[in-house]
Amino acid sequence: MTDRRAVILGASIAGLSAAYWLGSSGWDVTVIERAPSFRDGGQNVDVRGVAKDVLERMGLTEAVRAQNTTETGTVMVDDSGDVVAELPFGGEDGATAELEVLRGDLARAILDVLPDGVELVFDDRIEEVHDDEVVTAGGHRLAADLVVIAEGVRSRTRDLLFGDEVEKRPLGVTMVFGTIPRVPGDDDRWRWFTTTEGRQVHLRPDNRGTTRGILAFTDDDGLAGLDHAEAMSLLRERYADAGWEAPRLLDELATSDDVYVDDLTQVRVETWHRGNVVLTGDAAWCVTPMGGGGASLALTSGYVLASAFSQHRDDTAAAIAAYEGWMRPLVEDAQTMPRWVIPFAYPQSKVGVAARRVADKVLTAKIFEPVAAKITDIAETERELPPVPTA
Repeated sequence: MTDRRAVILGASIAGLSAAYWLGSSGWDVTVIERAPSFRDGGQNVDVRGVAKDVLERMGLTEAVRAQNTTETGTVMVDDSGDVVAELPFGGEDGATAELEVLRGDLARAILDVLPDGVELVFDDRIEEVHDDEVVTAGGHRLAADLVVIAEGVRSRTRDLLFGDEVEKRPLGVTMVFGTIPRVPGDDDRWRWFTTTEGRQVHLRPDNRGTTRGILAFTDDDGLAGLDHAEAMSLLRERYADAGWEAPRLLDELATSDDVYVDDLTQVRVETWHRGNVVLTGDAAWCVTPMGGGGASLALTSGYVLASAFSQHRDDTAAAIAAYEGWMRPLVEDAQTMPRWVIPFAYPQSKVGVAARRVADKVLTAKIFEPVAAKITDIAETERELPPVPTA
């Protein structure tokens, strides 16, 4: 019987990683999830850098590899679909990673190996947090020596408890994700189209026999707050003359049942804890898809948190300090984004698009391979992982 009790808010990658490692190191763990059931599907994520070591220590490398999206590479295309540049830095950590999976597949792989005794409660949320217990909307009162908030970028509980300490930095980019039927012309590459007025269209294969589509564009209008019909109407206006596969994607997204709209926002919090409450994953440091590596950071964070508490079993403050001290360099590296990145990625004019395509060809030339490869160096560190958490 354990004498340490943790309540984790959020049953995605960060929350489940924390549940796995805390449970494995002797904690009594309850995971609270607002959704009515586990959420499968989602868009592509990958496991890179030190997160691959964490996955190996969980014994999940081959299970995750088996769920590969089938994507084999990344190409830039023009409005006719012809390849104008192919990212040459392939291999295990190229633009398409060796361990490239759907978000839900990675989360489910962890879910399936959670230690006995980890309890999951769906369709509930936290209403009150006290020094030694939490109270849920469903009426549960749960003893808690540690509360881990892993709810995501727009965490309600984080905002309630941390308030003005949370800095949210909108990037001025909106992404619309959805699953559409696969057609014969779809292949096994990530196809990436950039056009004027800050618009992109992406098509990516998956392991479900369908295609994952993305519309990405510069935007300050807050499309994520609109209902589906209104959002689709504005997207049709925005992409009316975009070209390539935009008309197909608009038609299919109009009836897709898993469309997700995200106004990209980085989250920065000076201190990831308050008392026995700890932030992790996107709730603490959302890097956004522009920064990349969110899944790898989330996977790593659960291990580091549990290891810190194993090393400082009787000192919560020291454990949290160790967790933050180890994770922050990884996070800050992933969140660093030069000012030129968004204007370069989302050109507004025909001249800008032409210049972008020239730059793509130059950067993807063989001679620049070492330079270009650094773009995908996510969650990389020369530090050894801290000791394996023990009971």
